[in-house]
Amino acid sequence: MTDINKKVHGPGRTEPKQAAKITKAITWVSVLVALVLMVSKLLAFIITGSVSLLASFADSALDLFASITAFFAVRYAAEPADEEHRFGHGKAESFASLFQAMLVAISAALVAREAIDRLLNPQAIVHGNLAIGVMLVSIVLTLGLVWLQGQAIKRSGSIAITGDQAHYKADLLANVSVVIGILIATYGGFGIADAIVGIAIAIWLMFTAWGVAKGALDQMMDRELPQTERDMIKKTALSVDGVYSIHELRTRASGVYIHMQFHLDLDPDMTLAEAHKIVVAVERKLLKTWPAADILVHPDPRGKAEPHGIEHFRREEETS
Repeated sequence: MTDINKKVHGPGRTEPKQAAKITKAITWVSVLVALVLMVSKLLAFIITGSVSLLASFADSALDLFASITAFFAVRYAAEPADEEHRFGHGKAESFASLFQAMLVAISAALVAREAIDRLLNPQAIVHGNLAIGVMLVSIVLTLGLVWLQGQAIKRSGSIAITGDQAHYKADLLANVSVVIGILIATYGGFGIADAIVGIAIAIWLMFTAWGVAKGALDQMMDRELPQTERDMIKKTALSVDGVYSIHELRTRASGVYIHMQFHLDLDPDMTLAEAHKIVVAVERKLLKTWPAADILVHPDPRGKAEPHGIEHFRREEETS
């Protein structure tokens, strides 16, 4: 089992204000990179007529809209809880990520349509060297952005940034494919290679859209955290003196935040003040690993607690 003191990453792993600062900064970078890539690819397509370059431009254009969506979503999600949203606004990131998945799927459809048309009606590529130069610059910029996004995800666990990064990872593969397609079409004499690459990009984008949508839907449907995370939560709670066991653990992620609630079995003869002190100690220890966690703990008298709560939600595995 993972050591509870080992630095791992995911939702709730970074102090909320720091996580918000990280996600806000990276969305600025993402929007700027998407804008540069979109404009450069459009100009290159106008000059060269490459369909795979057009496919890449279409993807970058939708990436710009997706990055703008993430830009606003992470700012709204970072807003503190209010009277109408007592669990905060973290799920705004899930909606943004789902919207990003839809844009990727639309991009795939547009690319596929254009590629099939070009496959049926081949056209020669002109100024192939210019197209290749633009794509190489695009690859370098995208590599840098994906790396920065990866660092932000490690520190914040943001699903909106994860969805945005998925676009650019797909772009990275697409850009490499475009370069290969243009090289083959320009220097290899295989004219339809450009269109075939466009179709391959469209298929890849559809798989990417599904992956992004699934992650967003998992958060929107309050899917439990991974079992490794749940095991760490249990191990952390059990490491506090006075805790006999933990049960009915429920967890969910909401943007960069996580929510966890559970019952603790404590000595039935201790006072309320003593039980409260143990509960606070458990919360503080959990917050060292999950600084952005909302924690709700219910103390039970060991061996004397009667079943309570709605049975519909009592699906806990055997008590730890």
